[in-house]
Amino acid sequence: MNLDYIHGIFRGDLRVARLNLPKKARQRALLERLKADPFLTDEELSDIFHVSVQTIRLDRLELGIPELRERIKNVAERNYEKIRAIGGQEIVGELIELELGKSGISILTPTEDMVFQRTKIVRGHYIYAQAESLAIAVIDAKVALIGVANIKYKTPVYLGDKLVAKAEVVRRRGNKYFVWVKTKVNHQEAFRGKFILVSMDDEQ
Repeated sequence: MNLDYIHGIFRGDLRVARLNLPKKARQRALLERLKADPFLTDEELSDIFHVSVQTIRLDRLELGIPELRERIKNVAERNYEKIRAIGGQEIVGELIELELGKSGISILTPTEDMVFQRTKIVRGHYIYAQAESLAIAVIDAKVALIGVANIKYKTPVYLGDKLVAKAEVVRRRGNKYFVWVKTKVNHQEAFRGKFILVSMDDEQ
């Protein structure tokens, strides 16, 4: 699957083409867009094609394209089978890419129960939990535990935001894995974590 769009968020080189097309041409372009990046929201597609969110939803229905949550779920289910150190149902967010022992990407769309009701700001432990569970998921071991976590929250995250977290195994020393996780919202870094994980395989 082409995940250039997601990787572009972390490279900072994302380019969004703006189009103004008749319906049939727009729907063809919409199919191509979602083929290249299945994780665009209706709101993002609305902005790209200069039409209302409702128009995008009607286009999707006519084309038989499921909503974002279903598209993410379909991709995530294929990645859960690769995980060794954590159960797929234990990951906070949806795992959309995994190269075991190297890197992984997850997406989290906060729900009402994850935010402070007055401000609609996402509670920090959900952001941390997404990063922590992703860090564990990328480890090529049967059992891995967080030994050290150095974290930084950089900007508030609100209900309706989409958190894209990317984990990279930057070093391994014996049974210790050094993993960096960066979480972005709208291409801006919202959270950063440096984790040292300890593989318990040798002790099993």
